[in-house]
Amino acid sequence: MDKLNRIMALDIGDKRIGAAFSDPFGLFVSQTALILRNNDKKALDEIEDYCKKYNVVKILVGVPYNMDGTLGFQAQKNLDFISPLKEKYNLIYRDERLTSFQAEELLKKQHVKYTKNKGLVDIKSACIILEDYLGE
Repeated sequence: MDKLNRIMALDIGDKRIGAAFSDPFGLFVSQTALILRNNDKKALDEIEDYCKKYNVVKILVGVPYNMDGTLGFQAQKNLDFISPLKEKYNLIYRDERLTSFQAEELLKKQHVKYTKNKGLVDIKSACIILEDYLGE
């Protein structure tokens, strides 16, 4: 395991959290994970475990803004969920309004059946959030 810093992207949902991790040089997505959100404390602990494992210094948090750019109910829930990590990590909030749709379209093109495994959509959404950030 190397000690170079990585970036993590999170697609936070009520049941699952898709996670994607950059390579140590911040060029591309190198790892992914699915975190079940049965218990918020356990989910946050799992996020922190990944941060330690991959030496994460920056967390991109997908925020599902309303189409007019305002914070809606789900966006506020995501911010409230991740807020305990504000003191420990550099949290960067990213607009993720259409990532689930994009993820489904990409999975369709790859002929991946995702309808019975929604976790694939969450993981792909996290990848999109991270790839958009890395491409800036």
